[in-house]
Amino acid sequence: MSEQKKITFIIKRQDSAEASSYQETFEIPYRKNMNVISALMEIRRNPVNNKGEKTTPIQWDMNCLEEVCGACSMVINGKPRQSCTALVDQLEQPIRLEPMSTFPVVRDLVVDRSRMFDALKKVKAWIPIDGTYDLGPGPRMPETKRQWAYELSKCMTCGVCLEACPNVNDRSDFIGPAPLSQARLFNTHPTGAMHKEERLNALMEEGGLANCGNSQNCVQSCPKGIPLTTSIAALNRQTTLQSFKNFFGSDR
Repeated sequence: MSEQKKITFIIKRQDSAEASSYQETFEIPYRKNMNVISALMEIRRNPVNNKGEKTTPIQWDMNCLEEVCGACSMVINGKPRQSCTALVDQLEQPIRLEPMSTFPVVRDLVVDRSRMFDALKKVKAWIPIDGTYDLGPGPRMPETKRQWAYELSKCMTCGVCLEACPNVNDRSDFIGPAPLSQARLFNTHPTGAMHKEERLNALMEEGGLANCGNSQNCVQSCPKGIPLTTSIAALNRQTTLQSFKNFFGSDR
């Protein structure tokens, strides 16, 4: 009987936010159609490294397991992506797993994405209604606008575009591509447009549009294929017009 095929994972680990990182290697039995998440579950079920030493289970984030929630983002073989859709059969081995470096590490592959969520607050990425009374159906969006706005709404705040962007790092306040695109999305909404000027003024502050280096890594790495660079270009035009309005004090 032939020996069962093994898969090797080299995982960058960190026991706490303050601890130093280290690498640990694991070998698990191969199964057809495995993804990275199922491999991590196998390691968690029997946390023994390739030296035969018992170790602590790997920590990582996950939720929907179908590339919708964005929780399971990590760097796989040097590329930020969703681990639920990363199939073992399509990955070069040994498979190397690391936490996203743009965000502070909590433990192992778990990171604190507060930076991204704080940026969404900065650009007011929501429709500001208090919900205390029925506003009715609201104004309708033209179908052509609704179609491309729907593409922007696919963002699952996974953080992959921020990880891929060279301008998002611990030396920069740049809010990153995802919050920029969400600002454009909510500026497009008939109700959200009431706060368009607030969002555009926020984007002209430190860490806003001016910090984008136009590397276009974001649009290439987005797992949902969101046209992030198109949003950035549109926001550049809108903020230019808004700056003129601010300068001349025009309400038009």
